[in-house]
Amino acid sequence: MDFALNEEQRILRGQILRFAQDKLNKDVRQRDRDQVFQRELWGACAQMGLTGLPVPQAYGGPGLDSLSTAIAIDALGYGCEDSGLVFSICAHLLACVVPIWKFGTEEQKNRYLPGLCDGTLIAANAMSEPESGSDAFAMQTRAEPHGDGFLINGTKTFVSNGPVADVAVVFAITDRTKGYFGGITSFLVDRALPGYRVAQKFEKMGLRTSPIGELVFEDVFVSRHAVLGGVGGGSRLFAHSMDWERACLFASHVGTMERLLEKAVAYARTRRQTGQAISKHQAVAHKIADMKMQVEAARLLVYKAAWGLEHSQSVSLDAAVSKLFVSESLVRTTLDVVQVFGGYGFLSEFDVERAVRDAIGSKLYSGTSEIQRNIIAGWLGL
Repeated sequence: MDFALNEEQRILRGQILRFAQDKLNKDVRQRDRDQVFQRELWGACAQMGLTGLPVPQAYGGPGLDSLSTAIAIDALGYGCEDSGLVFSICAHLLACVVPIWKFGTEEQKNRYLPGLCDGTLIAANAMSEPESGSDAFAMQTRAEPHGDGFLINGTKTFVSNGPVADVAVVFAITDRTKGYFGGITSFLVDRALPGYRVAQKFEKMGLRTSPIGELVFEDVFVSRHAVLGGVGGGSRLFAHSMDWERACLFASHVGTMERLLEKAVAYARTRRQTGQAISKHQAVAHKIADMKMQVEAARLLVYKAAWGLEHSQSVSLDAAVSKLFVSESLVRTTLDVVQVFGGYGFLSEFDVERAVRDAIGSKLYSGTSEIQRNIIAGWLGL
């Protein structure tokens, strides 16, 4: 088993690191304060191929394998201090672009993927509802047959990229008698369609540069060609996209953890108390040692899960384990960095408090920590 990156992966990582550090970190603090999503930065990321990483070149993407995709996102998380932008890219890529690539018809791939990869289109995944979050069985949005297509009615909430999206992957009930497995269908719904409405935009604790909000669908007519993955295939498509999201989105958090580790090391070496650097105090040094342990373990779990997307039958288990460990390690790391910085970590100008705010959501999105434990327990036959 070879744990080393190959030459192409090393070059890829280096290119993304330099790009992110040079182009994406200007005025991050102000953008966070103002909750600003910058389309220009999105376009720059698209030019680097970040909005379509695993998509074949025939459809406009770089055509990376799943492990290289995770390596690229890891590098983005390390180099880019705007975690909201990174999150928006991942939500677009892993919950929307990948499903279109994997489940779309040739017509759908040719229509959507080039624009989604080159940055001219932004996508949103519309699954959660006001009364249906972790409990997807409680979904109320419905799609009823109408002529040569369907009429969609319902409200979706917590839609990442929703306020700025050009197209949404919308999940709706098409056969309530079949329940979640077989009764849910996904649709590609263009923002320009009559009845598609962007409702309230939410203010968040963290990831404030990633717009999130509510989408309302009132008698939105879509043709049968808008069905993604076949009628009744929504649950399978959603599960597949969650495997990609849990494996690859959380690679960005590994990069973030490594950046915070280095920040803590640098501060502990230069901050002096009681006549010596605080790194010489065992209580501080041990916190930082724990951060290093968490980064190394997290990266191994993420890369194993990402590799498994193309090679393993148990990838859903690996992705759940990885997501659970990385999210909880990220939160722990950010809190420990604040502790190392002391009072300065509480001030916005040191950017550590923002890392804590951005980290908290990782235990909620892509399935809560409790849901991941349920998945793991299920795989163990419990």
